[in-house]
Amino acid sequence: MEMKLTIKRVPTVVSNYQEDAAATAGERPRAGCGRDCLGDCCLPDSKLPLYAFKASPKKPSSQEDASNDEFFVNLLLGLWEDRMARGLFRYDVTACETKVIPGNLGFVAQLNEGRHLKKRPTEFRVDRVLQPFDAAKFNFTKVGQEEVLFQFENGGGDDSFFVESSPISVADRAPNVVAINVSPIEYGHVLLIPRVLDRLPQRIDQESFLLALHMAAEAASPYFRLGYNSLGAFATINHLHFQAYYLTVPFPVEKAATKRIFLAEGTMNSGVNVSKLMNYPVRGLVFEGGNSLSDLANVVSSACIWLQDNNVPYNVLISDCGKKIFLFPQCYAEKQALGEVSQELLDTQVNPAVWEISGHIVLKRRSDYEEASEASAWRLLAEVSLSEERFEEVKAYIFDAAGLVQSDEEEVSEDEDATYTSVSIAPPAVAEGCLVLQ
Repeated sequence: MEMKLTIKRVPTVVSNYQEDAAATAGERPRAGCGRDCLGDCCLPDSKLPLYAFKASPKKPSSQEDASNDEFFVNLLLGLWEDRMARGLFRYDVTACETKVIPGNLGFVAQLNEGRHLKKRPTEFRVDRVLQPFDAAKFNFTKVGQEEVLFQFENGGGDDSFFVESSPISVADRAPNVVAINVSPIEYGHVLLIPRVLDRLPQRIDQESFLLALHMAAEAASPYFRLGYNSLGAFATINHLHFQAYYLTVPFPVEKAATKRIFLAEGTMNSGVNVSKLMNYPVRGLVFEGGNSLSDLANVVSSACIWLQDNNVPYNVLISDCGKKIFLFPQCYAEKQALGEVSQELLDTQVNPAVWEISGHIVLKRRSDYEEASEASAWRLLAEVSLSEERFEEVKAYIFDAAGLVQSDEEEVSEDEDATYTSVSIAPPAVAEGCLVLQ
């Protein structure tokens, strides 16, 4: 008999058109809906700004080149501030209090008392990472065009360029768009929506993942990161999208110790290196390097595809201008549905998605913010993690899917390649059984 796990969710509103989506579900008028939306009724006959990214990102060869490479992130943040000036956001995230919590890892806490307001209840199924796209629910085709910053497309050349107004061409493929999140977590919070008119469910493939890496490479800033949440790992909308924002401090996971996993000689053609996190509350893998952006995208997307096809919820952080990727299989929502999460943690209303797991924790209550400590952050995030046994099981499957073979020499030599961070807080035991298999 099939087990169905559900929990009552209150998803954050990401668009000003989200709450009236039910009234227009399934409608596709051809003469336009009067709202200048991103659906078939409006978008094909529209013009939007276009950012065309370079086909092959290169490392800057001089300080002048590095300065030129800041054009993308400065453009994005300028357009984001323009939407703030127009009053399109539900609150002013720049006024939210933020602090770095004292401790070894430096967790970042933000007090965002407005983020839990004006939400609509939803029943969310947590035991299925892949679910069919449902046009009756809110999706990004219903977003108004004023919330879109630009199209994001491969220019096919060696240089990037920006056009303030460009026709939407849907003859060959649906456009990729970058839109604001009207309930932002941080400064510059946007959504990358691949092929918006294709109505893709929240499911990573190689093409979409490579697009996200190109966006990180174009930003050329260590402070601009992209994140991805699968269904079952606190994605709130089943329409393919990545999130991104700008935060000028290191994420704790970026500072955490890692231990290199040595690969067999014949499986290193991609140039991708793999490590596992050490002394961090959530077990995860780190992918970096690669002979090209495409090589890195191929390896990591293969891992993601195995996870989603085998019903393992996961989160992804794209860091270091697209050159380093953190992958976290997780089980918090399942434990929450089974009643295995303490009431103390549930009362915080924190849903540990990619940003929280990476160490940027958005708190909704002032008492939690004022009392935040490394110990409390560790307790919350440790509930997310797979047990060591489950993690190693999943890692083996991921390696097989990505064509990676772990070297037999690792046990002898890996300690020489690890850097350990002294963390005085011992992680609590993680319950077994966090892996949901079909």
